[in-house]
Amino acid sequence: MSEEPALIWERPEPPSRPTPSPLSREAIVRAAIGLADADGLVAVSLRKVGAVLDAGPMRLYGYLSTKEELLDLMVDEVYGEIPLPGPDAGDWRAKLADISVRTRAVARRHEWFTELLSGRPQLGPNALAHLEAGLAAFEGVPGFANIDRALRAYGTVRGYVIGSISAELAERRAERASGLDEQQWQARSTPYLLRMLETGRYPNLYRVVAEAEHPDGATGFLAGLNYVLDGIAANIPG
Repeated sequence: MSEEPALIWERPEPPSRPTPSPLSREAIVRAAIGLADADGLVAVSLRKVGAVLDAGPMRLYGYLSTKEELLDLMVDEVYGEIPLPGPDAGDWRAKLADISVRTRAVARRHEWFTELLSGRPQLGPNALAHLEAGLAAFEGVPGFANIDRALRAYGTVRGYVIGSISAELAERRAERASGLDEQQWQARSTPYLLRMLETGRYPNLYRVVAEAEHPDGATGFLAGLNYVLDGIAANIPG
């Protein structure tokens, strides 16, 4: 029985060869990220990456086997852009808030990033370092000696971060697709919304329009994150 091929993280690159257009996994990944940043994941294919690098797609198969492996490499490269808190970065709340805010900042630069975080676990070295830092935030915290409790708590924070960023970026993409900025969209939709609210069928939505503060994205993100962290803190065993 032949051995299963090693995961991309442990598979060595082919030996470098003098060619008019030298290749490396790093160059392939950076080219793919450039395509995704410009036009989304739909723009990423081995053929298009090869065109950017002036190399046929068959040459790329020496460095990776499938498009899925390329996506894994892209995600891990972006994880590597997220600075992680050191051991003296404050208490568990401060560390998780720092990771979350920095993750949001990177995801806003690479809008496709969050689309790839909800599938199978990411096993690249940068993704593993990110998970390790999240779990390490609970080291020595009373009530979190059980690793399952730390894993559930970190998973809750991660779920909020991915969901919040995904919603924010989906709104941004919808705005671009419509050709209307936020003020233009509000001007178009407000008359209809006011007519619906005046029916009296939506009293709580009326309060949202009349009373809510409607903070900017960063402020709203932090407010929601604090709700999540408060919930975790309230459930720490005494």
